Amino acid sequence: MKREPLSKGETPDIAEAVLNAGFDISTCPVRDVMDHIGGKWSSLMLLVLSTKPHRFGELKRAVPDISQRMLTQTLRDLQRDGYISRHVFATVPPSVEYRLTPLGESLMPALRALVAWAVDNHPRIAEARQTFDAA
Repeated sequence: MKREPLSKGETPDIAEAVLNAGFDISTCPVRDVMDHIGGKWSSLMLLVLSTKPHRFGELKRAVPDISQRMLTQTLRDLQRDGYISRHVFATVPPSVEYRLTPLGESLMPALRALVAWAVDNHPRIAEARQTFDAA
């Protein structure tokens, strides 16, 4: 639902601005970005790569419960979206290193804030789920 135009000097709430922007739901930029960085493994990979560049094996050891196939796919998706870059070194055998791009670095303050919020609020969320499920 659209609201009246802002009066002079009034600043929009960011959520309200997004909701009132009139995006077609199938092409909404917020949904498109959040679907990708909110994936099961994406945010975790970004957090790991924010500490330093990592080779594939290091990433696999950092997240031992991810399958090799899912790790490969997650890294490809993050590379496709421009959050990470892949560097191949001419060694025998060739080695590959992944690192955050400037775009990926720019995401980290928001992602770290979301992670901190999740850690701080997880007990309340778990309690709310238990209460809901018991009803």
